[in-house]
Amino acid sequence: MRSPFRSLRRHPLTYLTLTAVAFFSAFPIYWSVIVASHDNAALAEVPPPLLPGGNFFANVRRVFDTAPFALALLNSVIVAGAITLSVMLFSTLAGFAFAKLRFRGRNVLLLLTVATMMVPTQLGIIPLYMLMIKLEWTGTMYAVIVPALVSAFGVFFMTQYLSRALPTELLEAGRMDGCGAWRLFWHVVIPAARPAAAVLGMLTFMTAWNDYFWPLVVLTPDNPTVQVALSQLASGYVRDFTLGLTGTAVATLPLVLIFVMLGKQIIGGIMQGAVKG
Repeated sequence: MRSPFRSLRRHPLTYLTLTAVAFFSAFPIYWSVIVASHDNAALAEVPPPLLPGGNFFANVRRVFDTAPFALALLNSVIVAGAITLSVMLFSTLAGFAFAKLRFRGRNVLLLLTVATMMVPTQLGIIPLYMLMIKLEWTGTMYAVIVPALVSAFGVFFMTQYLSRALPTELLEAGRMDGCGAWRLFWHVVIPAARPAAAVLGMLTFMTAWNDYFWPLVVLTPDNPTVQVALSQLASGYVRDFTLGLTGTAVATLPLVLIFVMLGKQIIGGIMQGAVKG
């Protein structure tokens, strides 16, 4: 039977729509780079500049001179990288247990895990901050990393994926070959979970990289993450939009690199989930 979507794929309106979506999605990034390459007075020009200027590297130097931006980038790489690796590992491990292992209270525990997603993050800020004071972690990276080592969304996401993508027969074959639970996890579950783990890793890295509220609360201005440093660039009586957008352009580069490195796995995981769904 001929698919009704085959003719739609080749229709000129389809390419026009995709081009328009791609343009409007990429234009904010392009505009940030354009503004970052001019001075602040260029924003008042009519029409506004649409081509790059010659001040980009000078503005980048101003960004690193105005705020501890190099330290902020390093802190964000450490925080986002540690959180991403931890969430991918623990979410895959918990997803395997909830999806394929049978134990008492499994459904109740999964329900409680999912229920934590409905609790607003802001409700836990005060007790969490008091805990950080007790542990003497305020102003350190531990206070940002440790509370985010496990994600309820990641556990639910990997549970749903592994329940379909990991055949029970494959696990039984591994057990017949003498594999224990840990060997099954490392040699069978992780290869099967790799596409979904790449998607989860990208989402987790973006969330940790863009987190602003909790690092602002628990860290000091001398030891910030990149989002807190960006807020320092935007402060002042007179807003220097060129400086802020230059910092934003520099802070966006690691996210682009992550997508380039994991793009194949991410797209494969999304397409595989679409086919299975």
